[in-house]
Order: sequence, then C-alpha cells, then structure tokens
Amino acid sequence: MYKWKKELSFILAILMVAVLAACGSNGEEANSEQTGTESEAKDKELTIGQVNWAENIAVTNMWKVILEDKGYNVKLSNLNMGSTMKALESGDLDASLEIWLPVQDANYLEKYQDTVNFSDATWYDKAKVGLVVPAYVEEVNSVEDLNEHKEMFNSEIVGFGPGAGTMEVTEDLIKDYELDFELLSSSESAMLAEIGEAVKNEEPIVAPLWSPHWVFSKYDLKFLDDPQNTYGGVEKIHHATRQGFEEEYPEVSEWFKNWKMDDQQIGELIEYVEGAEEPIDGAKKWVEENQDLIDEWVK
Repeated sequence: MYKWKKELSFILAILMVAVLAACGSNGEEANSEQTGTESEAKDKELTIGQVNWAENIAVTNMWKVILEDKGYNVKLSNLNMGSTMKALESGDLDASLEIWLPVQDANYLEKYQDTVNFSDATWYDKAKVGLVVPAYVEEVNSVEDLNEHKEMFNSEIVGFGPGAGTMEVTEDLIKDYELDFELLSSSESAMLAEIGEAVKNEEPIVAPLWSPHWVFSKYDLKFLDDPQNTYGGVEKIHHATRQGFEEEYPEVSEWFKNWKMDDQQIGELIEYVEGAEEPIDGAKKWVEENQDLIDEWVK
C-alpha cells in the first residue's frame, strides 16, 4: 500500500509540473502575442500635417479615410507651413501632402532639403499662383497696373496666413514691381470672406490666390499678368516625409507616389469636403464614389 501511494504521489507531482509549465508557456505566448499586436498597431500610427487651406483640408482628410480603411490610425495635426517643415525635420510629423514647386515653397526646399525628404513625385501638375481681382475690375489686368490704381485698393493686398510660401513670394513681388502696397496677413477663411464681401458689393479687391481652389467656381475672378514671372509659371504639387519614413512605411510611401488628381477630381473633392458638416464626412463620400481611382493608387 505504501509503495502504491508513493508511486501515485510521484505521478501527481509530474502532472503538476507539466500543468505549471503549460500555464507558463501559454502566458508567455499570450504576452508575446499581445506585445506583437501592440507593436503592429503602433507601427501603423501616422501623423499627417494639415494646413488650413481648402485643398489641403480636402486631401488630408481623403488620405485619412483611405489609410484608415487599410488599417492605419491617422492623426491630422493642424499647423502652419513653417511649423509643418520644422515638425517634419524633428520627426514629429510623418508627412506633409502639399509642397508647391518650383517657386512657392522653394525657400523650404532650400532650407530643409538635407533633413526632410521632398518627393520627386507630384499629385497635381497644373497649379497656378498669382494676384487676383474680380473680373469687373476692368482697369487692372496686370501687376504693373496696380500702382496706378492704388487708391482703388487702399494700397492693400489682402493676404492669408503668415509663413505660407505664397505670402513670402508676394512680398518679393511687391519689391520686384516696387508696389506702393502693404500685404495684410490673416487667414485663408478671413481672406475669402473679404473677397466674398467685395464681390457682393462689386467693390475692388486684390489678393494672392491659387488654383486649384473652389473660390473660382463661386466668384468670377481673374489672375493678373505677371510679366516678371515672380510667381513662376505652372506649379506642381509634391508631398514630403520625415527621414526614415520610406523605410518604415514602404507601402504608404509607394501609395503617395502613385497618387494623381486632375482638375475635376480635386475640384469635386474640395466641394464635397467644403459642403459637409465635418470634412471627414465629405472625404468619405468622395472616396466611396471614386474607389476605382483610389485602387490605382493603393495597388
């Protein structure tokens, strides 16, 4: 009897060791799986800079929808252009989706070309920048006409956000043409509100604007000739990423390079985003209706 009990105790001890070992192994596997999941989720977190311009709000929300459909967690960080470039340099931002070259953002390219990756790929190839006036201002058709009619405009060019490349180029334009004008800084929304009020009352106003932009479908505006070509000719819109982004996110990097839009596509996207209660809702609607196009980007 004693021998039998001794053997039974030995068998139970072996079973207990096996159970404890299995529990430990399962715990390690569970912890390993949890750590792997957390790491994968962290690897799929992206922060994209958003500048408060109509087309920038549209495309950043569009990419947020596209990337989150692919399993990424996307945060949009609202910054001005100068802060955007500094954040890319420091690595606090992963990407900025709107770099205008060869003229408007040339100063940022020159300053950050060694610390930020500026993509050669472009997503829009027919951008234009310049001073605009309402079409009914028949006396002014060129930047060279402005000084002659400065009283009409109170010697003021109504601008938008300080730090934007176009604002800096406009300062250069004032010097190049020796304009007796002051460039006023505000925000894009404030500038557009002033344009809307001026058009409503058929008053003169001059402001720096760019195409693509929804404002041209709402108001009859004309670009002023720029004989010295200070604003440049046709601009192309690129994207930029922090250093190391392409190696860490090769899939997303390739998608950004595949991205192309024409006038109709970007115009409709801006219209959807501007017309929605929340920008993301307008972007979702546009993405749903243009899935074939998006599939060409995210191959």
